[in-house]
Amino acid sequence: QVQLVESGGGLVQAGGSLRLSCAASGLAFSSSAMGWFRQVPGKEREFVAAITWSGTNSYYEDSVKGRFTVSRDNAKNTVYLQMNSLKPEDTAVYYCAAARFRGYYSGTRESSAFGSWGQGTQVTVSS
Repeated sequence: QVQLVESGGGLVQAGGSLRLSCAASGLAFSSSAMGWFRQVPGKEREFVAAITWSGTNSYYEDSVKGRFTVSRDNAKNTVYLQMNSLKPEDTAVYYCAAARFRGYYSGTRESSAFGSWGQGTQVTVSS
């Protein structure tokens, strides 16, 4: 059974930083692309970032480019999201997700490409 457990969320002032972690188990982590999504009440879940199984390629939603960095440690079955220069509009519940299929990842931002999800961690950025 796949388990994805996020941690690292919290309350931070605008301009501050947080580092989210997602510990994975029950899947072939080192051959799975991983993604981060976020959601605010009343809105659809949106793509934030993703990283290929090898960590060679990463993809970002335009509003977080240059501020967020996704990385992974396959030895620890963990994916990270380093968030710098946070803005109030980054406030959301952040979800970790594992690609539905192992191997090649096209960089798609569609949530349907991800088959396993964590429970989410709240990030609140105050102005």
